Amino acid sequence: MAALDLTERLALLARVADTVEEHVTELARLENLEMGKPVPLAEQFIAGGIAGWRQGLERAGTYPFAADVTVPGESGRTVVEQRPLRVVGLIIPWNFTITSILGSLLPLLAAGNTVVLKPSEKSPLSAARFVELLDLPPGVVNLVHGDARAGRPLAAHEDVALPHFTGSVEAGRSVGAAAAQRLQRSVLELGGNAPVIVDADVDVAATAQAVAFSSFVNSGQICTSSERIYVHRAVAQEFIAALVDAAGAYALNADRDGTGLGPLVDETQRSLVHAHVAEAVELGATVLCGGVVPDGPGFGYPATVLTGVTADMRLMREETFGPVAPVVVVDSFDEAIELANDTGFGLAATVYTHDPVHQQRAGDIRAALVWINAWQQGGVNATYEPWGLSGVGATGADASFDAAPRPVSVLLAATD
Repeated sequence: MAALDLTERLALLARVADTVEEHVTELARLENLEMGKPVPLAEQFIAGGIAGWRQGLERAGTYPFAADVTVPGESGRTVVEQRPLRVVGLIIPWNFTITSILGSLLPLLAAGNTVVLKPSEKSPLSAARFVELLDLPPGVVNLVHGDARAGRPLAAHEDVALPHFTGSVEAGRSVGAAAAQRLQRSVLELGGNAPVIVDADVDVAATAQAVAFSSFVNSGQICTSSERIYVHRAVAQEFIAALVDAAGAYALNADRDGTGLGPLVDETQRSLVHAHVAEAVELGATVLCGGVVPDGPGFGYPATVLTGVTADMRLMREETFGPVAPVVVVDSFDEAIELANDTGFGLAATVYTHDPVHQQRAGDIRAALVWINAWQQGGVNATYEPWGLSGVGATGADASFDAAPRPVSVLLAATD
């Protein structure tokens, strides 16, 4: 891609969006086959990824890949050129394969890099089909299948200038260490244990529906899923009842409109989710709905609501990655903020409040993404970098383009 000028690169990349758009349903069905996501939900997220790709194309057209930064009175001329890193190792997760590819790939290719793409061994089908659909020069996007035995050498390879990884904390540490050993940077988006704060002044029914969606959609297998819910005592009883009612709408194996629960990706994931719930019950939590491994084939797990949870439970300390909504009753907004920050993670948080002071204070939560009165709300210029265990490296808007090249300054001395 580096041999092409920017206009040529963007023309090729524009065709990618058009091609993928023609195959949304096919790719969604492959995601359904490989990890169980309801087809309508997969279609919705892939369509969102295509829209983001097109927004990225517009941004790439104005991004300063070469900028004259000479200031008046300066002797000579200084140009900052954003040069390709050459080879990027792109390792993506299984929960949103195509959306993850679309969200990461465009800045890397627009900058002139080539990419070695490694999807999760749990979701190889949709990634393979995506690469088949690409109409790009040979060698621009390369596909490697496998588990960590493929991911580790990719991240450690001397020709890979940037490992770009989304996945678990444990695997992310390995990728980051491999890059650091070669004195290379890395982009790591890792796990989350996202808090939700429900203030005393909310519309309880509407907020319960919103929290249910953010906890249960895609069976809770989203890094920004709501995993810790802190609700003000003034509305707690009503909210908990409404949340349980809302959970009932998420029937197992429903594929009507994408709101139903598909299975968890595999038995290992379901065992982890149920272990978190079982330990919480053993330590005193109460299950209000769900919490039982269903009979029959597959890896389904019901929408589960718990109360009586405490901060020392694994459910509240680790990423559960399942359709589980643990609720903690708090006496003040200050207490909710303090508990929200009682974590090693810092990827996302949501606050439901109409109090302007509390809305301002939502920024006190240590998270890369803080949503107020909506979950997963957009913003084409949003830029974020995770805290703590949730990763390293800023992404979004221009930050995604900043990570893709290496800036080089060319300084031309003045001559008589």
